[in-house]
Amino acid sequence: MATLTIRDFDEDLKARLRVRAAEHGRSMEAEVREILASVLTRSAPGPGIGSRLRQRFSDVRELGESPAELPERTESPRAAEFPE
Repeated sequence: MATLTIRDFDEDLKARLRVRAAEHGRSMEAEVREILASVLTRSAPGPGIGSRLRQRFSDVRELGESPAELPERTESPRAAEFPE
C-alpha cells in the first residue's frame, strides 16, 4: 500500500470530511479512500471529442460527400520560421 500526504488542505474541507466520515462511521482516512475509490472506479464517460469527430466525418465520407470544400493552393508550402 502507498502513503499519500496532502499538504495545505483547507480547514473547512477537513471539517466537512470529518463530519462526512462520522456520518458513515468511518475514520477520515477510510472516508478519503472511499471517496477516491468511488470517483476513480466509475465507468468511463462516453467517447471523447476526437472519437466523435472521426465518427461524424467517416459517415460523411461513406456518403461520398466532402466534409468541407477546400480552396485550391496557390502557393507552395514552405518551412516554418522560428525566431532565435
